[in-house]
Amino acid sequence: MDSSSEKFNLAQYCLEKNCRLQPEKTALLFVSVAEKQNSWSFQEFQSATLRVAGWLNKQGFAKQSRVLLRLPHTPEYAIVFFASISIGLVPIPTSPQLTIDELSFLIQDSSPSLIVYSSDLKIPNLPKDIVTLESHAFINMMQTHEKVANPYQTKANDPAYLMYTSGTSGQPKGVLHAQRTVLGRIPMQKGWTDFQSTDRVCHAGHLNWSYTLGVGLMDSWVAGATSVLYGGEKNPQIWVSLLQKQKITIFAAVPSLYRQILKYSSEQDWKLPHLRHALSAGETLPKNILQQWYEQTGTYLYEALGMTEISTYISTSPHMTIKSGSVGKPQVGRKVRILPMNTTDKEVAPKEIGLLAVHRSDLGLMLGYWNREEEEKKMFRGEWFVGGDLASMDEDGYIWYQGRNNELMNAFGYRVSPIEVENTLRKHPDILDVAVTEIRISEQISLIGAFVILQENKKLSNTALKKWSLEKMADYKCPKEFWFVSQFPRTTNGKLIRKKLPTLLPN
Repeated sequence: MDSSSEKFNLAQYCLEKNCRLQPEKTALLFVSVAEKQNSWSFQEFQSATLRVAGWLNKQGFAKQSRVLLRLPHTPEYAIVFFASISIGLVPIPTSPQLTIDELSFLIQDSSPSLIVYSSDLKIPNLPKDIVTLESHAFINMMQTHEKVANPYQTKANDPAYLMYTSGTSGQPKGVLHAQRTVLGRIPMQKGWTDFQSTDRVCHAGHLNWSYTLGVGLMDSWVAGATSVLYGGEKNPQIWVSLLQKQKITIFAAVPSLYRQILKYSSEQDWKLPHLRHALSAGETLPKNILQQWYEQTGTYLYEALGMTEISTYISTSPHMTIKSGSVGKPQVGRKVRILPMNTTDKEVAPKEIGLLAVHRSDLGLMLGYWNREEEEKKMFRGEWFVGGDLASMDEDGYIWYQGRNNELMNAFGYRVSPIEVENTLRKHPDILDVAVTEIRISEQISLIGAFVILQENKKLSNTALKKWSLEKMADYKCPKEFWFVSQFPRTTNGKLIRKKLPTLLPN
């Protein structure tokens, strides 16, 4: 498509066809505490988004103004997300786990015109020009306000939403996606998810995550399926029962959760007659998890590799032969190469390890990094976007993932910068220096670990430092273990050798 001129809106693409063809069908089923259910048909969900859009429109916000979401995992989160997009505003999903300091940085960096927040989640002192809307007022408004008269007046290449992810510089960076990004997700349908209109898709993640918003809502609704989300107790034992009761046909989660479900649900009744298959992304899927899942459920786990900048673009699927240990093939329509480590853009030989790259013409690729032009330029080699993943490709076109070229860590599917964590920990008055890295505990488990050098004559316990960290950072960013050491491995020039930090671990 000519994305610079063609009229297109992401929210309209996800909802309008379903409202015409199956208005009464359940679009979203939200299961919360004590398995309380909140159900929205496609017609009801679109009506709510257009009422919210009507209020937003009357505030006079300029097109492409940012709307920051400071909300818990609830249906209202999804409504304000799609409502903003429907009239050309740009929602910024944020995690409710973020601390005030972390949130303050995002506000300063993105300059939102509106913050929609929950009263039980604190917000910092704000400039007078930022409008705030508390969630109780929002809930009343989405039921009573007049619908916007003329939504969906956007073009395919207009901004749609802004997702923040960790950057190599140590500060989160905004990834700006276009309205047409939902079209860039179409190759996932055959190449990974295999969603059908008859499916009931359950995603285990929260709505501040691109994996949940994309697979759990956008992809599900484009296929005309029902999306089921869970916002109740964090207990891995609930999932098997939930899949049974809700007659889930496709389940999506991260490998860490699959591991927990298999470990803590071993004595449950695993009869899942409706489940067709499950989806895994966000982390590398261990072979034994795939095998154990199949033994318990009789269904396959299909894996995908992606990043915030483009979502998933390499995957396994029901329509291909799976090679054990491979993350699959580039989805049909994707232009993917393995580039050498130097600056050329020629492909490496089969089975040779290089940098995984996707062509800049991919409709799913971000518009760019928010206010990070120099960092954005470094990610391109000519026409190829290089995200930092190392991989090889065999003669049959299968991709074999080899880890990260940069130092970003993986925490339950979220990318986390060690520099960001280190900068926060150094604020502790008893810490002289700190080095953070991802520690592989076993084939299945890795965690964020911190090696700490204390100020002279200072003492600090693991428990106290964990408690302090949770006050300063979102839980998923916090190191799960701390080790107190006297020095770090460094080069002759004094540069930290992060890859050697695990050698400091006690025997």
